[in-house]
Amino acid sequence: MENLTKAEEKAMKILWSLERGLIRDVVNGYNDPKPAYTTVATIIKILEKKGFLGRRPIANTNEYYPLIKEEDYTKKYMRSFVKRYFSDSFKSMVSAFGTDEELSTEDMEDLIEHFKNQIERKKSE
Repeated sequence: MENLTKAEEKAMKILWSLERGLIRDVVNGYNDPKPAYTTVATIIKILEKKGFLGRRPIANTNEYYPLIKEEDYTKKYMRSFVKRYFSDSFKSMVSAFGTDEELSTEDMEDLIEHFKNQIERKKSE
């Protein structure tokens, strides 16, 4: 699975939320100023070629739908991100964000609680 460009990711996010739709539905999902219909149509064709979207003919148009779940793409993207920027170490990534001044004490406590729950879940499996 390839990484998406920012433009492709935006179109996919709209289609993931719609579950299926026409190009005009995707255009309507953008904030103002909306991109041109032809621009979105080009992005949709690229996404279809990359295997992210399927299509179903309806009259003289096509309805598009995601072939890849948003959660699956997000996990793959995050793994790639950690590999590129944190030497494939989730620990290094969490540590980097933990030392970031914008991460509040409450956020860190929530993360600790989350990891404690995950440890307990894994131990019970």
